[in-house]
Amino acid sequence: MAIGMLLHRLAAPRPPAPSFTRRIPAKISPRQGEITLHFYVPKDYDVHRKLDDKKYPVVINFHGGGFTLGTATDDARWASAVVREVNAVCVSVDYRLAPEHPFPTAVEDGVDAVIYIAEHAEELGLDENRIALSGFSSGANMSFTVPLRLQEELEAENLEIEEMSRSTSSSTTKAMNSGKTLVRSQKNINIAAIVAWYPPTDYTQTREQRRQTCSRMDQELPALFTDLFDESYLQPPTMDMSNPYLSPGVAPLSMLQELPQDIIMYTCEWDMLLAEGERFKQRLQDEVKKHVIYHMVPGVPHGWDKAPNPIKPTPGVQQHYYQACKELRRCLKGERRLSAGPRMSMSVT
Repeated sequence: MAIGMLLHRLAAPRPPAPSFTRRIPAKISPRQGEITLHFYVPKDYDVHRKLDDKKYPVVINFHGGGFTLGTATDDARWASAVVREVNAVCVSVDYRLAPEHPFPTAVEDGVDAVIYIAEHAEELGLDENRIALSGFSSGANMSFTVPLRLQEELEAENLEIEEMSRSTSSSTTKAMNSGKTLVRSQKNINIAAIVAWYPPTDYTQTREQRRQTCSRMDQELPALFTDLFDESYLQPPTMDMSNPYLSPGVAPLSMLQELPQDIIMYTCEWDMLLAEGERFKQRLQDEVKKHVIYHMVPGVPHGWDKAPNPIKPTPGVQQHYYQACKELRRCLKGERRLSAGPRMSMSVT
């Protein structure tokens, strides 16, 4: 698979290199380490950042590879399309991989990345009210599970703030009596949209059950890869496969309601993940009442846009990227969104 991605990167036009990177500490996962963020920025980014006269929308992307393989630069062509067509900054996350970092490390790293971007938006010249998530394959799974896990983090922080407020109420009274003011302000950050490319959404289905739904068995991912992915990431094997941070397709309705209102989803006709993707799409529309833009790409297998052909680009990829970016422009058009999904609460004292 790594060789395939190398050949994919050799195809014309060559994908761009990141404009710059940042290494950030992993804070949520109990497994200590670092996460690298790869930034792809518009040509005028440095000028506007110095002048401090413009804030860019940002798309935070999660690469594919079964939580086991792949790098943040695998989606450089998508990042380039986002920069060009949306005039946004794209941040691709090099989250830590299994088997050294099994479930739920990738999801926790994704939450760390979102929090970092939100907290450093001013410094990075980004608009904290115009954040979207995107991902491919396992990364598309993360584009759903990261905001769900983020919500848990926010709720825990809110409880901590409430406890601090109660414990410091007497101190606040004394400070006000002495002429001092203690200020606690909350900043709300919305996730405006999700763009998910051929996501796995239901791990309660076995690989065999998934394969039985595929219309072209000759186009399936080889069992060599899928077994490697599952044995590496799904540890221990007895874990609950319906965990919402693994299987968003079967997550409780109350959790799914916290997802962004705008969801853009692409599936592949010759993919064992097509059936669960369509079930999830239907549930998001009918039960959760989300605005879902859905495209099933006909006549292609899983990961068709990453085909390892260095001679010629895969037909149709740029057109689908353009269409997804058109929807992203609509979602990130600059109006302050009041009900777009999970909001990050940060306290400043």
